[in-house]
Amino acid sequence: MPMQNSTHATRLITRLEDLAQQVDYSLITQLVPDPDATDDGIDHTPRQIFSGHYVPVKPTPLPQPEYVAHSHGFFKALGFDDSLARSEDFIRLFSGDMDALPTPMRQQGWACGYALSIFGTEYTQQCPFQTGNGYGDGRAISIVEAVIQGKRWEMQLKGGGRTPYCRGGDGRAVLRSSVREFLAQEHMHALGIPTSRSLALMVSTTETAKRPWYSEGSRSGDPDKMIHEPVAISTRVAPSFIRVGQLELFARRARSQAHPQALAELESIVLHAIDREYADEIDPALALEQKLLQFAQAFRSRLTALVANWMRVGYCQGNFNSDNCAVGGFTLDYGPYGFCQAFHPYFQPWTGGGRHFSFLYQPVAAERNFQSFCSALRPLVAENPDALEQLDAIEAGFAALMQTELESMWAKKLGLARYDAELITELFALMMQTPVDYTLFFRELSHLPETLAPLRNSFYPEPGSDADSATLETRWQHWFTHWRQHITERLQHISRDTLSSQLKHTNPKYTLREWLVAPAYQQAADGQYELIRELQQVITHPYEEQSASVASRFYQRQPLEFFDTGGISHYSCSS
Repeated sequence: MPMQNSTHATRLITRLEDLAQQVDYSLITQLVPDPDATDDGIDHTPRQIFSGHYVPVKPTPLPQPEYVAHSHGFFKALGFDDSLARSEDFIRLFSGDMDALPTPMRQQGWACGYALSIFGTEYTQQCPFQTGNGYGDGRAISIVEAVIQGKRWEMQLKGGGRTPYCRGGDGRAVLRSSVREFLAQEHMHALGIPTSRSLALMVSTTETAKRPWYSEGSRSGDPDKMIHEPVAISTRVAPSFIRVGQLELFARRARSQAHPQALAELESIVLHAIDREYADEIDPALALEQKLLQFAQAFRSRLTALVANWMRVGYCQGNFNSDNCAVGGFTLDYGPYGFCQAFHPYFQPWTGGGRHFSFLYQPVAAERNFQSFCSALRPLVAENPDALEQLDAIEAGFAALMQTELESMWAKKLGLARYDAELITELFALMMQTPVDYTLFFRELSHLPETLAPLRNSFYPEPGSDADSATLETRWQHWFTHWRQHITERLQHISRDTLSSQLKHTNPKYTLREWLVAPAYQQAADGQYELIRELQQVITHPYEEQSASVASRFYQRQPLEFFDTGGISHYSCSS
């Protein structure tokens, strides 16, 4: 049955009781629970889950929770009154306390298993049982699924405590990483890039967790000490949280005939994903094979566009495994992410990420995830040679479509009427050798300068010989002349103001810089949340000029002392 997304009339939600009237738990009602799950949801010890799509589990509430922030824009989109965020019931629920909820809200949440592929290679070692049956949502617990303002949303607590997938972890997220994820989702949405959304951020005023982190000013690649940090819960929201790795898990079981219902469970989760994410694009009356082929084509289009947009704004996912790749084609799981400061093609904020997940490798990483996705669909079309051939063709076409998206993006980013490979290649080389701040350079270029001088505001000082500097200067002048020839051609067909405006809506003025985020979460650890909220205001209007005082603080190159500093220029995945 197709998913119904408009079962409730629009109404202002001012109380938890109002939200309760919008709940519609399609995942729970349409899919299969783990048959070995407990009745009460007290299921917090690592164990193998052999079948079923989800495990009912109760979150572990934060003790003495305190409100930190909420998304004003998303509240407005949902029809939530801002006052709801600070209400006692709201804080209780979104800090993990599901007791005594108004009916028909469920008193338990749910966690899901998934498989892991890293750059297209299947792994099971990360599962404590070496089987893949214990890998999944170790600290992410969904608690609400509802149809609000005609759209279906799933609300998930990150840091909500242990689940059977916790692999021995404590199930918590610390305030530092929770602030980063809360702000990143807010920022990515404001940049116009598909993403999970931030709802609210809560912190415990009494509970802490011990994590490895960096000493102040550390140049170490890995954390060099253990610290106690406040634990927090960020609530992220999306149409669903179904990942490529989730489909992979059921496909692996189907291929190995792990249990009699393995193939049926794969079909169920795939059809559920289509209904949740592609109901407006895929006709529910189609035969299964046709649905799967359209699913693959639609996901391919979304994924290639997503990665091109990441690169447009200088974003690097850092850890783009298949389990961090949403089948809805949006950005998911802001762990070791980062935005380019000084441009480098192999920019990688995560010390454990490697070149294969670095900035300019993201299209290749996406292609590997798409290959894993197609592999997960194959058991469902194994008896249909024609459908298999079409699926293979869709998979093979990924690279060409990705290249088309990238060429279009780079042309728009530079204000060109057509892609110019020579111009782009030389620019990358110059930006590396100078070096150049990624965000500032393209924003300054958006003003259509007549000379190279304004672009120097984005250049970082780099020691070198006078001869090297002279050679770079000559090359920059040559590149700028080449670019100006393109712009002169464009200005014969479009006004200067219009072209500049288009560029300013392509190249943001403000991106989320880690050296500005770090003081925000450091102050928050002492109960001071003003800088988080100030950053939230700035980064949710990234294309606007904003005030001179805002620009003087947030439209700046990274201070040199922060380069190669642990926790700012790079960081581990611990959170």
